[in-house]
Amino acid sequence: MTPERPEPVHRGELRISHADREAVVERLREAAAEGRIDLDELDARLGQALTAKTFADVAPLTADLPSDPPPDPGKPLVLKGGMHGAVRAGSWQVPAKIAVYGGMGSAKLDFTRVGCRLPEVEVEVHGQMGGVTVIIPDGWAADTGGVDPGLGGFRDKTTPDRLPGTPLIRLIGTGGAAGVVIRHPNSWERRALRRSQSR
Repeated sequence: MTPERPEPVHRGELRISHADREAVVERLREAAAEGRIDLDELDARLGQALTAKTFADVAPLTADLPSDPPPDPGKPLVLKGGMHGAVRAGSWQVPAKIAVYGGMGSAKLDFTRVGCRLPEVEVEVHGQMGGVTVIIPDGWAADTGGVDPGLGGFRDKTTPDRLPGTPLIRLIGTGGAAGVVIRHPNSWERRALRRSQSR
């Protein structure tokens, strides 16, 4: 007898992480600063975001907002791990300068699903207590000579094989207490990337 296959779980039913909540909170704050929502709306939506349990709970909170505001070319993208961690992943606009702070909860900067025509991107990393992970696609290369390992150390797991037309990631900063890692996607991330590209 063939065992029954479990019903697939829809994304909306999946439980969200602290980092997922933090990303929604950050987007709502950006929307308020842009004048898209007023302070009363911001307070109401923040309350719902902080108590949300699934992706379905947070989806309505940002459904009427642009998914990713264009970056100010004169201002770097700043990613802060804070208490609960932060992740910048998926499809997002890459500015010329990025600053990443691990905070207490760690921070991850994932370039694997972005399109970037810049010849060079400067990424300033501060591992702090939580650590920082930077993931770049195969074929991208990194210059890591400007990173001080600090107490937590620094690990460069990338290959120097840079494909034509890809940006150079110029890493500067310090490992702090928890360290900094820059690498290409691992096997699990590669599988997830292939699945997303085949849809």
